[in-house]
Amino acid sequence: MTDAPASPAPKKPAGKRPAPQKSARRRSRELALQGLYEWLVGGAEAGVIDAHMREQDEFRLADSAHFDALLHGCIREAAALDAVLARHVDRKTTELSPVEHGVLLIGAYELAHCIDIPYRVAINEAVELAKSFGGTDGHKYVNGVLDKAAAVLRPSEVQARR
Repeated sequence: MTDAPASPAPKKPAGKRPAPQKSARRRSRELALQGLYEWLVGGAEAGVIDAHMREQDEFRLADSAHFDALLHGCIREAAALDAVLARHVDRKTTELSPVEHGVLLIGAYELAHCIDIPYRVAINEAVELAKSFGGTDGHKYVNGVLDKAAAVLRPSEVQARR
């Protein structure tokens, strides 16, 4: 045995925390966004996209019911959701990047149909999707558009908050 001191444990970088675990709903949003991207860019059928997304390893960690609602609901109601978004965007929704368009569809769908999710959470989750998958400042655009859409889709909740 030696009397030499044990080497010190490696230090963690200051200010760095481990990334929090993604919730099942966040994973379902990410997978739905990937599916919507495939639909917007390639025009694949919803059933084909659904099957493809379910083959992904991370699908087992997702909220499958929320994924189903988002993917199929956004595709089924794309025209109606685009009509809501059209009042708040600066160009046709077909001219948006497919990522931002998909994120806006998900955000608008959750605002319109997922009343159990507070409107600020729905907007924040869309912003986080845009930060992860979109362009440099796409999250700012998404935030502004969905904030205006929330005032139309959930007027009493937005008014109560302000």
